[in-house]
Amino acid sequence: MARLAQTAGLTEIQQEILSTVRTFVDKEIIPHATALEHDDTYPQEIVDGMKEMGLFGLTIPEEFGGLGESLLTYALVVEQIARGWMSVSGVINTHFIVAHMIAHHGTDEQKQRYLPRMATGEVRGSFSMSEPDLGSDVAAIKTKAVADGPGDDADFVIDGAKMWLTNGGTSNLTAVLVRTDEGADRPHQNLTCFLVEKPEGYGEVAPGLIVPGKIDKMGYKGVDTTELVFKGHRVAAGQILGGKRGGGFAQMMDGVEVGRVNVAARACGISIRAFELAVEYAQQRSTFGKPIAEHQAIAFKLAEMATKVEAAHLMMVNAARLKDSGERFDVESGMAKLLASEYCAEVTQESFRIHGGYGYSKEYEIERLMREAPFLLIGEGTSEIQKTIISRGLLKEYKLR
Repeated sequence: MARLAQTAGLTEIQQEILSTVRTFVDKEIIPHATALEHDDTYPQEIVDGMKEMGLFGLTIPEEFGGLGESLLTYALVVEQIARGWMSVSGVINTHFIVAHMIAHHGTDEQKQRYLPRMATGEVRGSFSMSEPDLGSDVAAIKTKAVADGPGDDADFVIDGAKMWLTNGGTSNLTAVLVRTDEGADRPHQNLTCFLVEKPEGYGEVAPGLIVPGKIDKMGYKGVDTTELVFKGHRVAAGQILGGKRGGGFAQMMDGVEVGRVNVAARACGISIRAFELAVEYAQQRSTFGKPIAEHQAIAFKLAEMATKVEAAHLMMVNAARLKDSGERFDVESGMAKLLASEYCAEVTQESFRIHGGYGYSKEYEIERLMREAPFLLIGEGTSEIQKTIISRGLLKEYKLR
C-alpha cells in the first residue's frame, strides 16, 4: 500500500469498495487509457465494467436500488478512477450530480421514475448551465422556456443554446437550467431546472433538440463534450425539477458544490499518478553514474510533489466529510477545488520535467496527463471563481460587528 493519500477512519465497506476499484483501475483502465485517449475512443468496455460494479448507483439511496454511500466514498472512488484516466471519472461525474439533484430536490414521482434506472446505468445523466455567450455569469442565461398555455399543466417550449455538456451525446437525461421569467427582482430567481429526456446520439435527436457533435478538445478525450441546441423543443411541466419554477439556480448550485469535491478528487487522482510516474522514472533513469532520484535537485522535486499530493487529498477529504455531516461546506469545497486543481497542474508539470525529453513523447503516460490537468483549473468554476466564493464566505464569518 502506498503511503500517500491514505484516508483514516474508513469503514470496512469503504475499504472494500476502494480496493475493488483500485484493482479495476490497475487492470482495466491504466493499460488501455493511453491508446483509447490518443484515438479519442469512448471507453465502452470500461463503462460497462463500472456498471457491473454498481458505481453508477454508488450514492443513490438503497431504497432506489443504489448503494447509498457517502460523498466521501464517492470522492475516493473518483480519485482512484482519475488516477487511471481522468476522462472515465467524467463519465460518472455529471451522472452523479444529476442523481444528487433528483434525490435531494426531485418530486417523489421523479425519484421513483429516474433513480432506480440511474442506479443501474440504464439512465445516464448530464447537466447544463453554461451557454456560448456566458461562462460563470449564470444569471445571464438566455435559453428560455415559455409555457404554451394557461394552467400549471401546460407544456413548456424551450429555445436557446447550451454549451460544454460532458456526456452530452451519450446521456439520455439532461438537467438543463433555463430562464422562465418569474417576475422576480433577483435574476437568479427567474431560472428553472428542467429534466430533459432525450435519445443518445448526435444530430436532431428529438423534435427541436439538437446535439451538434463532439467538441474537439486538447485533452479530456474519450468522453464526449457537446453543445445542446433547443429550437422549439417541448417539455412537460412535470419535468421541472421538484415541480418548482424559479428554484433552478439553488438546485444547480447544490449540484455544483458536490461537483467541486468531485473535481478536487479528480485533481488528486491525476496528481497521484503523476507522482507515481515521476518517482518510478527517477529511480530507473541514471545520469552521472547514479539514478536521478539520488540527485538533490530531483529528490527535492519529489518531496515537494508528495507534499502537495497529501495536502490536496486532505482538503478534499475534509470537504466531503463536512458535506456528509450536514454542515455547510461551500468555502471548504471551494478551497479543496482551488488547491487540488492548482497543485495538480504543478505536480504534473514537475513530473513532466523529471521525465525530460521523454515526457514530450506520446509513448509516455505523462504526456497525456499534461493535457488533462489544465481542464481541472476551469471545470466547475475557475480558480478565480473559487477565490470569490472563498473570500465572500470568509468575510461573512469574520465580519466586524
